[in-house]
Amino acid sequence: MNTIENISLIDLGWVLLPVIAVIAIQFKWTLEIKTNLYALLRMLLQLLMIGYFLAYIFESNDPWMVVLVLAVMLLVSSWIALRTVKEKRNTLYKKGLLSIFVGGGIVLMVVIIGVLDLSPWYSTRFFIPLAGMIFASSMNSVSLAAERFYTEIDRGVPYRLARNQAFQAALIPIVNSLFAVGLVSLPGMMTGQILSGVSPFIAARYQIMVMCMIFSSSGLSAALFLYLIREKVK
Repeated sequence: MNTIENISLIDLGWVLLPVIAVIAIQFKWTLEIKTNLYALLRMLLQLLMIGYFLAYIFESNDPWMVVLVLAVMLLVSSWIALRTVKEKRNTLYKKGLLSIFVGGGIVLMVVIIGVLDLSPWYSTRFFIPLAGMIFASSMNSVSLAAERFYTEIDRGVPYRLARNQAFQAALIPIVNSLFAVGLVSLPGMMTGQILSGVSPFIAARYQIMVMCMIFSSSGLSAALFLYLIREKVK
């Protein structure tokens, strides 16, 4: 079986060719390209930097380093989650932080202790990537829930109905993914494992774990957030 162990920077440059083609089309059509160029540059720098940072963390395998990384993840994700309701961001921040921490934290512990049974539990090579996926899904669901909830409230919709509609809206992306996985798409984690030589049967089991943890962390965080903000609209 062929495996892909390393991608050189020169080889990686090939994937920039279709990217350049898209930018060229935008330029030809006199569309605004500064935002896309800035986003692409940030993506390249951030991923290259995080690669070196994670390599250091994985080698240290220090539980305090794990706690520090998780704290940064939570603080940043909670702030980003509320960008859809910027005028309420300061007053809702603690509730968003608590929602992501509890909703995502419960799922993370179930996966780390129950599913993977890691020893030690803070094994950085597993813990940090999984925490990133979980907190990112919680962040997105809280963001969607907040935007939809306050849109409905501004329309005069009662709390209970606004809450239900916001919760449904928060789960739309992950529910769509559940329908499409395996038929329309092979998600990133499964694709990466298959490319690295892991059996598709094993990769499928890991992807089932990932899809379940994303669904549950999204739902728990959104539900808790909508419960915590009930006093603000009553």
